[in-house]
Parts: sequence; structure tokens; C-alpha cells
Amino acid sequence: MYRLLRTRASDPVRVAVIGAGKFASMFLAQVRTTPGMRIAGVCDLAPERARATLRRSGWSDAEIDSIRLCEDADTVIRHGDPEVVVEATGDPVAGVRHALTCIAAGRHVVMVNVEADVLAGPLLARRAMEAGTIYSLAYGDQPALIVELVDWARACGFEVACAGKGTRYLPAYHGSTPETVWQRYGISPERASRGGMNARMFNSFLDGTKSAIEMAAVANAAGLRPAAGGLRFPPCGSDELAETLKPAGDGGALPHAGTVEVVSSLHRDGSPVERDLRWGVYVTFAAPSDYAARCFGEYGIATDRSGRYAALHRPVHLIGLELGISIASVALRGEPTGAPERFAADVVAVAKRDLRAGELLDGEGGSTVWGRLMPAAASLAADALPIGLAAGAALTRPVPAGAVVGRRDAVLRVPDDVVDLRRDMERAASGPGGQTAGATGEPMRR
Repeated sequence: MYRLLRTRASDPVRVAVIGAGKFASMFLAQVRTTPGMRIAGVCDLAPERARATLRRSGWSDAEIDSIRLCEDADTVIRHGDPEVVVEATGDPVAGVRHALTCIAAGRHVVMVNVEADVLAGPLLARRAMEAGTIYSLAYGDQPALIVELVDWARACGFEVACAGKGTRYLPAYHGSTPETVWQRYGISPERASRGGMNARMFNSFLDGTKSAIEMAAVANAAGLRPAAGGLRFPPCGSDELAETLKPAGDGGALPHAGTVEVVSSLHRDGSPVERDLRWGVYVTFAAPSDYAARCFGEYGIATDRSGRYAALHRPVHLIGLELGISIASVALRGEPTGAPERFAADVVAVAKRDLRAGELLDGEGGSTVWGRLMPAAASLAADALPIGLAAGAALTRPVPAGAVVGRRDAVLRVPDDVVDLRRDMERAASGPGGQTAGATGEPMRR
């Protein structure tokens, strides 16, 4: 890939970035030293924030003046002539709309916005393919790195038992709110403010929503089937991955093979897990033969006690510092670094406390609901409210703590075009000629 980038030194890949937050700032810092790539535009609702992000990332005023800065995404997508657009807003509604604009304009999309990907990614990826463009998950973020590990295992001929990541988890965290998040992280509000930390974003990581969203993205891109009850967050260190993350029938913690799971860096009593994988990703896989199992042992591969299940993990991910891999892969190889192929998994809104009729839901990372991973077929059967449509919804009836919020329980405050697109994806996946995969792993098709 580096060789391919060098061939573009005189005609660099033109990149536009939408959303000038932390992920974007890390990419903008690193792209300055990447050959064959240049920033054509940066879009943010507050253009001065985009300018400040560029300065903070090491750009001089003269360099910034050569970049199109704007607050209107259409301007940077349609008129800035980028080859690749990075969507990094974190807003599911905005992300879906920006992706559609990119596809219509013939631009490739690298979707940092996993919330948008889980809301409508399978349909967006299909529309991009039909338009001759590429829709890709973002390398450096954990879903793309996990999908890469799954792809590696399958290309080697191994059966994947499980794939996922690590996080800090306790059951009580599902009730966390932006007001309590810093206490649970052990960070003072003053330190969080000085560091520019977003309470809602950090709360989404803590209350389990972000883990569910990321695992849904992995399941949809890799054809893995989530457990019926969602994520279980077993405490597990890197040395125990192969022993823990295998089917229960073989002595592990999984309800079935070919699934996703997030491991906790904390035991349920709050004590730390030894050699935890809090920042990392993993895949566990089975030897297809006695000979392969013997080779695991001969070459020091970490296995379970039987020697038949093995694990490969990466202890860290570099977020936006690695994003250029996706851009180069899309622009120079014509390949995404992971893309949804089926609607196998969904993330639904669950009440954090007893909610009253008339209350407004505040969506991901807020005080009212958290997101639970579900098989897509189960979500559709329950007519559950996707977490990506929850923000601003007004409840029409009470919902008890721990219950899944149904679509009939709320009046949505989401633009009709986004709701319609989501419904189109659901119909394409579950109607005649389509499939809500997860039962078979077949790609979604018309």
C-alpha cells in the first residue's frame, strides 16, 4: 500500500473530512506525513472549530488557508471534488444523509460514524456498490480491525468461534448517565473539561451502548450471529481468550460458534482482570483437523486446554492515526476495510430507569436509554426502537426500567427520509427475495 501511495505523490488522493472531533484530529495530524494523500476540505457545523482542530493537529495557518473549510456538507462533497469522504460526525441521521450525498456524487465513503452504519449501513453499502463507489468501515476504529482478523482467520481456512474487543464493564454501568460518568471512570469533572472530553460520548462507552453498536457493525460486515440475549461481557484476559470464547458445548462461555462478544477488563467484584484486553481486539478460531491442532502446539499459539481452539489478538488500536489505511485501500485498491453485507444485528433502546409517558428520550450516551445488541430478526419481530432513532423521541406510554422501548411506545423526531431509508433496509432484508441474515449468514440481497 505504501508503494501505491508513493505512485500518487504528484497527484495525491483528495480527502474531505466531515466532523472535526477527536477522531478527525488524529487523522489530520497523521495525514501530514502520509505520502500520496492530501486534505481537500474539512466540514464542521462550527468552521472555527475545524480551524482550531487543524491548528491543534500541527497545521500552519498557511496550510489551513489552502483547505476548504465550511459548515455545509454538500459544499465539501459536491463542489470540493474529493475522491474519498470521511464521515466522522457521530450523528446517525447526519451520517446516513452524508453517505447518500456521497454516493449520489460518486464519492467513496469511509464511515467512522458507526452509529450511522448500524442504523442503515447494509443498505448504504449496497447503494454504493450499485453506484460504482465504495462504502467502508474505518481502519483504526475497532470494528474494521476485528473484521480484518475474521477475514484473516477465514482466509486461512479456520472456523471463527468468536470475534470482538475488550472494554471496562460492570452490570451497574448500564444505568450510567452523563452526570455520573466521570465518577465511574475515576476522572474529575475539571480534568474532563480541561481535556475536552465529551460526557455523552464517554457515557456511551461505559453504559454498553458503544460496545453494542460496534459489535453490530462487526456482525453485519463479517456474517457473525449475535447471541439472543445480547452481549454478556465475560471477564477475560488475553491469555484466556481461547478457553473462554468458544461454544458452551466445548466448555466455553458462548451460546454458539460464529458470534461476537466483548470481554470485560474488570471482574464482577470490580477487581482488575490480569492482562486485560481493554483497548484491544481479538478473534478465536478452531483447528479444522488434528494436524492443524498439533501445529498450534508446536508453534506456541495460545490455545484452550483441548488444543483445538486458538486466539489471535491485537492489544491496542490507534484510532484516527490509522485511518489512512482505509482511505488508501478504497482509493488505490478499490477495496473497503470491512463493509456491511447483511442485516444480521441491530442495537435497540432499553430504558435505564422507569420512564414516564411524555418523556423525551435523549438517545445514545444519555440519561434515559442505553443500546442493547440483538439479532436483527428478533429486533424486527419485537418492533424495537433502534438506538439510532431514539434521540428526541417522545414516549406515548410508560416503559419500565430494563425493558426494550418499542416503536409504538414513542413518537419519533427523526426526519422522514431517514426513517424511510431504515424501513427500506428492513423490508429488503426480511421481505420476499431478501433475508434478515444471522440465521444463515447469507448476504442481504434484493
